[in-house]
Amino acid sequence: MLKDSLTELLYILCGLICFFSVYSTCKDKKHPSKLATALFWSILGFIFTFSRIGTLWGNSEIYINNTVVGYLVLAMAILSASKKVKYNTFNESTADFKEKMAAIIGNKIFIPALSLAIVAFVIAQLWTKQLGSLVALGISAVVASILSLMITKGKCSEMIEDGRRLLEVVGPVSILPQLLAALGSVFAVAGVGDVIAGAIKTVIPEGNIFLGVVTYCIGMALFTMIMGNGFAAFTVITVGIGVPFVFMQGADPAIASTLALTAGFCGTLLTPMAANFNIVPTAILEIDDRKYGLIKYQAPVAIVMLIIHIILMYVWAF
Repeated sequence: MLKDSLTELLYILCGLICFFSVYSTCKDKKHPSKLATALFWSILGFIFTFSRIGTLWGNSEIYINNTVVGYLVLAMAILSASKKVKYNTFNESTADFKEKMAAIIGNKIFIPALSLAIVAFVIAQLWTKQLGSLVALGISAVVASILSLMITKGKCSEMIEDGRRLLEVVGPVSILPQLLAALGSVFAVAGVGDVIAGAIKTVIPEGNIFLGVVTYCIGMALFTMIMGNGFAAFTVITVGIGVPFVFMQGADPAIASTLALTAGFCGTLLTPMAANFNIVPTAILEIDDRKYGLIKYQAPVAIVMLIIHIILMYVWAF
């Protein structure tokens, strides 16, 4: 299928960025942890590039055994836990050059960012079944990159170097979304939702709709904070709390489940586990407090939004 082939091609591009980090690390004579860092990015690049390589030409039978990939992920976890994955210096422009170019380019710098959203939306709307949202996002990223080079008059080598810089500054945390999404599936299969439902039954009086709604929304936010991913938390919390304490009490499933998911996103604003939302921006903005810098500003908004979600679910879903 075209969708699977394009998806695999995007993963291969991600792998190539990892391999460029390996190359740059090995070339850096002053790198503080050359071997471990190169090994980490080599493993990640290998998984992205070769784990499902057969899909690229329509042969899904050619792939790396899942068990092997699992052991490789464990090796990456050990390297990360031992704090051996580090970065040194990057080939960056001077502050004066950045200020000069910012004055010249002005607000045109936002065109690639806007195109990222617009192109992804258009492709997803027109060819949802054929391509899917992930391919749409990948194509829009390529388009945005081309526009960035055209507007800034930059070089491809500079773009690749800056992509490598962002990847290494974020570090091993960059793969948290994939790991946490997988963990959510494991929790669902393991029956964690049933365990949660059993525990909640001892606390919430049967038939109390308001407490059911409060528990559903707060449970989504808290589990999202643990998982770092609202989609991963949704299955577990909906099975354990949403179905028995909200849906079975007469709630409209469409309204309640939608509000529950966005209530979980309130938890996304409150956790460093949501690396793509709260760790990547701190690296881009060079905030000193990399773990909690953004969260401190987002917390009041997230709490207010969570309260609003509880009210809306109680009023709209019943």
